[in-house]
Amino acid sequence: MPKRRANGEGNIRKRKDGRWEGRYTAGYDANGKVITKNVLGRTQVEVKDKLRTAIEDSRKLDPVKAGSYTFEQWLKLWYSVYVEPQVRYSTREFYHNAIDHHIIPKLGSVKLEKLTMLQIQQFYNELLKSGRVQKKNQPELREHGLSPRMVQCVHVVLNKALEHAVEEKLILANPAKKCKIPKNTRKEMKILPEALIGPYLSAAKEHGILAPMYLELTTGLRRGELLALRWEDLDVQNRTLSINKSVARQDGKLVISTPKTPNSIRTVLLPTDTVKLLVEEHEKHPANPYLFPSPRTGETWDPDGFRRLHDRIIKEIGAEHVRFHDMRHTFATLSLKSGVDVRTLSETLGHFSAGFTLSTYVHSTPGMKQSAADAIGNTIRKCIRDRKSKRRLQLAAAVKIFGKRLKNSIFVLFCQINLNKSTAFSRPFGSNLGQVA
Repeated sequence: MPKRRANGEGNIRKRKDGRWEGRYTAGYDANGKVITKNVLGRTQVEVKDKLRTAIEDSRKLDPVKAGSYTFEQWLKLWYSVYVEPQVRYSTREFYHNAIDHHIIPKLGSVKLEKLTMLQIQQFYNELLKSGRVQKKNQPELREHGLSPRMVQCVHVVLNKALEHAVEEKLILANPAKKCKIPKNTRKEMKILPEALIGPYLSAAKEHGILAPMYLELTTGLRRGELLALRWEDLDVQNRTLSINKSVARQDGKLVISTPKTPNSIRTVLLPTDTVKLLVEEHEKHPANPYLFPSPRTGETWDPDGFRRLHDRIIKEIGAEHVRFHDMRHTFATLSLKSGVDVRTLSETLGHFSAGFTLSTYVHSTPGMKQSAADAIGNTIRKCIRDRKSKRRLQLAAAVKIFGKRLKNSIFVLFCQINLNKSTAFSRPFGSNLGQVA
């Protein structure tokens, strides 16, 4: 007689089709009804192993909730509970874009517990090849694949959602955890060439926006920070500007809010010419609290409208396209070139670390690279010259000291030969270096 299996170990039987089946109690639903699941195998031994694993796994999952969600259902629930109440509007827009335009159309119908690492990896690969979404009434896409950076962002959203699914005992493991994420191929940022700064500011003056554009080039403010400035933020006597708010369009309305990071709230020192321009600008509309009010509404500028005006100026001066955000990048590059230390520059830009400033915004121009090469070349050249000069002086001193005692000695001859060699060697070498310099 076969040995009876203990409670909780399930039961095994042979089916009419010849396969073996193991059944076990996975738990109880909200009404107290038993939730029974099964495993199948070709042999009794195989089913025993599967049954043991299934029972162990069932103890790690919530039997009521596990298996009840598609990935789309879980994503929407996860977003509404864990994300939406915690993030700003712009961040919510980022999540909506990743979830609604990319993840749900490709993986939303898959049962949450059936989602595999292979499916997710194939999804990432497809995004790289053809992940861009053609929007209505927009020019036809030039590139169809998403950038590696955007795929990384989609992975962040997907990975976070699955991590919470594990914590909620809906799945045993996160299938996205070990997927291969594309490395970021960073494109070199553009800056406004120094030769075009004058024409740019002249064109800005014709359009009536010299003051904000001049301020941008001397502070590197973010667009939203620049347009949200009020007259009270300027301290004329101390030449400082308080950065503590930003403007952005939310659901069709312009909304002013505090920056999302503590580092973005800062006080910036201004050049004298910049302060003078800001005072002159305020005198044009002394009753308006905004530093740069829109000529159309009297309120803050629409960030998109301000960007379009910048783009128009770039075209007018015949420059290669430079985004408005690249004006911030231009400021950082010129500051470093002018000798501003990275720590000070980082605080002015509102970054969390000097390392981030260096890796993200500082653009090495060919002139800066040449200056760096010349500087190290001059240092090495000086070391060589100093060494040769020291050697000649030592040999000359030796001849002078010992020559009187050993006028006809081999020692004097040796010193003279070495002195001549040193001079002969260093003369053309030094001459060549002098020509380079």
